[in-house]
Amino acid sequence: MAAAIRLYLDENLTPAIAEQLRLRGIDAVSVRDLDALGESDASHLKRAIEMERALVTADTDLLVMASEGVEHWGIIYGKPNKHSIGDWVTKLELICSVYDADEMKNHVEYL
Repeated sequence: MAAAIRLYLDENLTPAIAEQLRLRGIDAVSVRDLDALGESDASHLKRAIEMERALVTADTDLLVMASEGVEHWGIIYGKPNKHSIGDWVTKLELICSVYDADEMKNHVEYL
């Protein structure tokens, strides 16, 4: 069986998204859960890589890093202020049901 996607939510997303995903059985942590608020985007990406988690963000800097060839366990991007908490949860749950961790590696998915 393929490994499930594990999510790392950037600080620009409310931790309520991670909480709702966990209630649905999805392994999700937020930057706030990790006491890592205020760290750089590069630091968050590095930690997500070390933890083998896809990074969920509304920050285009991470898209730039991915386009420059930085390897990662997946980046899931949504436009800031476009999606409600429910939208994020529903769409992330769908992504986690469609892809496995290997398929997400070095893949960028847009909400």
